[in-house]
Amino acid sequence: MQPTVSIIVPVYNAEATLRRCVDSILNQDYRDFELILVNDGSQDGSGAICDAYAAQDPRVTAIHKPNTGVSDTRNLAIGRARGTYLQFLDSDDWITPDATTLLVQTAQQHNCDLVISDFYRVVGERVSRKGDIDDDTVLSREEYAAHMMENPADFYYGVLWNKLYRRELVERYHLRMDPEISWCEDFMFNLEYIRHAETFCALQIPIYYYVKTKGSLATQSLTIPKTIKMKLTVFEYYNRFFKTVLDEEEYEKSRLKVYKFLLDAAGDGAVPPAILPGSQKLGNERMQVSPDILAGQSILHDTFRDRKLLERYLETAALKNDLSLSEAIALLYLSECGPEVSRRDLADFSGLSRSTLALALQKATAQGLLRTEERKDPESGEKQTRFLFTPAAQPVLEDLAQARQEYEAARLDGLTAEEQDAYQVLSQKIHANIQSILQ
Repeated sequence: MQPTVSIIVPVYNAEATLRRCVDSILNQDYRDFELILVNDGSQDGSGAICDAYAAQDPRVTAIHKPNTGVSDTRNLAIGRARGTYLQFLDSDDWITPDATTLLVQTAQQHNCDLVISDFYRVVGERVSRKGDIDDDTVLSREEYAAHMMENPADFYYGVLWNKLYRRELVERYHLRMDPEISWCEDFMFNLEYIRHAETFCALQIPIYYYVKTKGSLATQSLTIPKTIKMKLTVFEYYNRFFKTVLDEEEYEKSRLKVYKFLLDAAGDGAVPPAILPGSQKLGNERMQVSPDILAGQSILHDTFRDRKLLERYLETAALKNDLSLSEAIALLYLSECGPEVSRRDLADFSGLSRSTLALALQKATAQGLLRTEERKDPESGEKQTRFLFTPAAQPVLEDLAQARQEYEAARLDGLTAEEQDAYQVLSQKIHANIQSILQ
């Protein structure tokens, strides 16, 4: 059966990081994929690790070949791929549990040819978020190229691993990496792919952990003449690309920006400084769950798992809308209760402390998602503050509702219709028991 996604990982002497990479793929929420591991003549234990995963999971294919470089390795995997979409990882990086789900959902929802996502840049124990396109609508080729023009040497556009490609386009135009180019070969592949793609979507959610350990041109055994030749080749390719995408008038207006590419491009593709403003310790950027507590067997552990599962899906909606998790929780529970709920009851219902809730409501109001309305309680005569959603909150509420639906579907995944009906009957009885006591 043809998988929806072919995930490609080139492997070369990656013994120290390969298991982390592969485990992050196999432990994803998304299951309909094949994983192609291509061992590029590794001299350490990488090949044996690839074979072990292939023996354990039928979705994994291990391919071994002599060392010919990453471009040739990826090309071999592309030729073997069967999925509707192509997704790439490097063997020293890893992805979030919802990475492929978000990429595929975006591609299918908007019927787009390329999805590009934000990512995390990891330097030691520090992590920084990286992205560029803030437009969450479908972009045309010209609109996407205009974003690239603003940041011509941006790593975000040039790499393979923060994107989802339609394999049919890759095969129709026989798009491959150039094995003769050892710098920006992925950027050149992207430029060629964009020439043939029609629609693009940007995902403002970081789903990939890029570990900055790769060597730059300065650390590669390249002569100065060869380095200059490669840079000029990439520049000319880039120049031709914009001549193709833009009309003559627009190209002339933007020519200086195109030329800026050659000047801006650093040896490693102009990656931003190691520690960006707002960077944080690795491990705090996404929700973490204690494995020991997660595995516990009691009613308290069941309650914990339910809450963490909901937070997992809410986190995605929060990231998309530039909200904290507590802000997303506050807005979801407020939408459930309605504006008449008191702050005390809302804090109790949501599980947030009163101070956390107050701050979340304050921030949502400052962002224009909520407005306040003062009124007197008809019974007590006390002054009350009501929080009302503004029209600007509608897209956020839709994302939160979608997250809730995905959470509910995940809880019942694998249950038959009869089992779901039985579960509903039992749940209602349990709810009645609890309600009778608490009332």
